[in-house]
Amino acid sequence: MNRYRGGLLGSVVTYVVLCALAVVFLIPFYVLLRNAFMTTPEVTSTDWHWLPGALRLENFTGLFDNPERPFGRSLVNSLLIAVITAPLSTLLASMAGYALARLAVPGRALVLSLIVGTLMIPQSVTFLPTFVVVGSMGGVNTMWGLIAPGLFSAFAVILFRSFYLSFPAEIEEAGRLDGLSHLGVYWRVILPNSTTMIASLGALSFIEAWNSFLWPLMIGQDPGSWTVQIALSSFLASQTVNLPELFAGTTVAVLPLVVMFLVAQRHIVQGIAMSGLKS
Repeated sequence: MNRYRGGLLGSVVTYVVLCALAVVFLIPFYVLLRNAFMTTPEVTSTDWHWLPGALRLENFTGLFDNPERPFGRSLVNSLLIAVITAPLSTLLASMAGYALARLAVPGRALVLSLIVGTLMIPQSVTFLPTFVVVGSMGGVNTMWGLIAPGLFSAFAVILFRSFYLSFPAEIEEAGRLDGLSHLGVYWRVILPNSTTMIASLGALSFIEAWNSFLWPLMIGQDPGSWTVQIALSSFLASQTVNLPELFAGTTVAVLPLVVMFLVAQRHIVQGIAMSGLKS
């Protein structure tokens, strides 16, 4: 009986602590959403307001009325980049991970070492040489110039390789006995059994592409090629910062990530957990 009470008390304490932490982490989102509907005096006031005086939808509609800051176009650009980058980068990482895990090709260990080595290099260090290469190919202010450098993820390749190393070899052998080539085995056997990993890394790739800032800042020099992150940063570059519109724009920019996380959170956790256990 005492053991039962002790376990119950421990569970209650755990849930109370988790709820308290959840409230702490949700406070910034509450402030963001509240300020998105406020006026500038309310935002800058030193007095605390739990709710805005009135729901000012003008803060949201004003985002799309400024021709010098094409916020609507930047949303479309970010959505296109994320939607294209997520499946392509995940597919390429999956194919590379399968090749490194299963195909006995010369230099496989060297290639793996080089891929692991890229994780030790800060991404910002590679931006300048990548910009020179992409710029020489006419990729400045183009959609493919924004997308192409983000199609390779060393982190995703290593996770897929770890996952495929523990994949039952008997299933692959059964596919080869049916006359399938390596590509056929990968397409018909491996991919259908990798949905959790694909979903989790695809969601992470979408989030990374959506949040990308430094590379779009370098390559997207024309306002028509801005992403939503660059459009938001342009608020701070103006002489007078419209804080309510900035909060409204940030709220709009966060919504796709919230939806993505709510839809794919189970796959994200399961995929990383499976990769960690099997490695």
